[in-house]
Amino acid sequence: MTAALQLSTSCPRGLADLNARELIALGATDVRERSTGVMCLGTLETAYRACLWSRVANRILLTLARFEAADAAEFYQHARELDWSEHIAPGATLACDFSGRHPAITHTHFGALKLKDAICDQLRAQAGFRPDIARLRPSVRVHAHAIGAHITLALDLSGESLHRRGYRGSAGAAPLKENVAAGMLLRAGWPELAARGAPFLDPLCGSGTLVIEAALIAADMAPGRHRDYFGFLGWRGHDAPLWSALCAEADARVRAVAAAREPLRGQDNDPHAIRGARENAVRAGVAARVQLEVKALAQAAPLQPGVPGLLCTNPPYGVRLSDRESARTLHRELGRVLREHFEGWDAAILTGAPELGMELGIRAHRTHALWNGALECRLLRLTVAPESLREPGHLSRTNLAETAGARMFANRLAKNLKRLQGWAERTGISCYRLYDADMPEYAFAIDRYQSIEPPRTWLYVQEYAAPAEIERDAVRRRRGEVLATLPAALDVPAERVRLRTRRRMRRGEQYIKAGPSKTRDAECDGQPGQTGPLVVEEGGLRFEVNFDEYLDTGLFLDHRLTRARLRALAAGQRFLNLYAYTGSATVYAAAGGALASTSVDLSRTYLQWAQRNLALNALSRAEHRLVQADCREWLAEAARAGERYQLVFLDPPTFSNSKRMRGVLDIQRDHAALIDATARVCAPEGVILFATNAQRFRLDTTLAERYDIRDTSAATLPLDFERNPRIHRCFELRPRR
Repeated sequence: MTAALQLSTSCPRGLADLNARELIALGATDVRERSTGVMCLGTLETAYRACLWSRVANRILLTLARFEAADAAEFYQHARELDWSEHIAPGATLACDFSGRHPAITHTHFGALKLKDAICDQLRAQAGFRPDIARLRPSVRVHAHAIGAHITLALDLSGESLHRRGYRGSAGAAPLKENVAAGMLLRAGWPELAARGAPFLDPLCGSGTLVIEAALIAADMAPGRHRDYFGFLGWRGHDAPLWSALCAEADARVRAVAAAREPLRGQDNDPHAIRGARENAVRAGVAARVQLEVKALAQAAPLQPGVPGLLCTNPPYGVRLSDRESARTLHRELGRVLREHFEGWDAAILTGAPELGMELGIRAHRTHALWNGALECRLLRLTVAPESLREPGHLSRTNLAETAGARMFANRLAKNLKRLQGWAERTGISCYRLYDADMPEYAFAIDRYQSIEPPRTWLYVQEYAAPAEIERDAVRRRRGEVLATLPAALDVPAERVRLRTRRRMRRGEQYIKAGPSKTRDAECDGQPGQTGPLVVEEGGLRFEVNFDEYLDTGLFLDHRLTRARLRALAAGQRFLNLYAYTGSATVYAAAGGALASTSVDLSRTYLQWAQRNLALNALSRAEHRLVQADCREWLAEAARAGERYQLVFLDPPTFSNSKRMRGVLDIQRDHAALIDATARVCAPEGVILFATNAQRFRLDTTLAERYDIRDTSAATLPLDFERNPRIHRCFELRPRR
């Protein structure tokens, strides 16, 4: 009961800080926030209180062991070393989960099976019994989480997600998770308002989740009190008297709370939804504290004029295109009701489409990112007052940067810049990715370039083309918000911001307006000829970049570490650069001491660019040869001529059907043959660095029969691209002789 335990929680994204505050109030120490939860120290009583009282957590986990495991066999061995009889009694049932990213255990189901085997084998050998497996409500649930080769084993004390309070019978068409609803209320300051007896209304209450959670908070009722299942109830370490005492304490706290001045209200125009909400309120034990009515939104009004309170609601988002106009109309109606009847009230409105917030006609003074399941939403906090009113749906160029979404976008940029700028300065990096669709509604990649000729800071902004079902007005509005926000947020003049659009092309279509072969499954749409070439520095070397004439700038920033690896391996070697593009890899290899190099590409434009890059670094010598050719045809001829290279960089396009080459290149289909052709010009002691940007790439398993393979994808992923680990795949292959 009093021993310090290592605990961790999970919670919806956007609520970790609230979860941390809860745990501190419940007695936890050494509390550390993560993006989707909290790590802390606490007693068993702390853990039980968290299961009973946490309003925003999903799960409470008790850490049992931490270790490193290079592969599945080592994972099994470490897991089997624990004395599972301390946790699992004869007759108990078991469930196992595995999550995270492990270099060898690539399927979570396989990881869960290895964990189950280790536990069952250990119990059968040491204690003489084997637990049955139960997927639903097991006596004990054990969870393994991998971060690389580091694995944490934990006991799931909650058993199933704590958002399942036990009162919901009818959820409606688009249910709001109970802990997300509670997070909305905590963000909006409802505990303090409830303590003052403030009124509450959800005018679009659906199945009543917000009203019920508001009543639980107002009545100081433990959200877990109505659950009949927790993961610790069948655990051998369960302290039943302690749990009973904590439940009795929770019951006493409810009785000590005085009734509110008026019931907390919810309304909806759907009689079926209100019927379900009333049933949910009965199961939650708050039926006497709430009032749930069938009413249209237009009929919403305070019971006591002049007494401010909180209006909190989760209106339809209009995710489907067919629902978008009705969602816009509803938000306008909600804004009208607020302006006409709720002056002086606070409002908290959750929306999955931030532009709908403009339809309210009320400026949000705070906006919070919040995830409801997999959907990223925005919680808009408003105060209905004359100074916060504006024309519904109105956006001019002068106020685009002042919208709630634009402010959230600016805050994200500032946060990213703070995280990356110091790292870039320490490591001498002058060109890096600052933002990559971190907020899905702002689907842009933003790269920051520091040119040395001339000395300027530039922003290269690539907009990922929106799906056809997204309205063009919404796309233009978000683009306008981005362009209005960037100059002030990043202190870069608007004339040094370059915008391009990347569009997915159908297989078999040729890339256009972007030069041959090296675009990454996209076409380019921009404003050519405005800036011309610039010179930037990377790794002490100089490179020409161009923001206007091609989709890609001439320097793939995600391959920064790959190029450094080539320089480290190049001393005294003959280097081959296939699909050489602008020759940046060749410059690195030459700077690293390569005796000679051959760079092959089908584009004369790119080879001329490569020549300029070599010249910028005083490396333009005869031994660094540039060849215009189809790489596959050139490889066949080079093999027949007996050419050999000790170091090869193979970075082909994902797909190409250029009219200047024979056939079609599909890297997923053709990579094994291409690697084999490359190996024919590889010296016996040579190494091939193979890279691809194919998003769903899978390496041909038969290659392991012919090559020693090292997956360097994670090791070559720079800090500024960590949010997108699929940006590239890299492998080092050494032919077996």
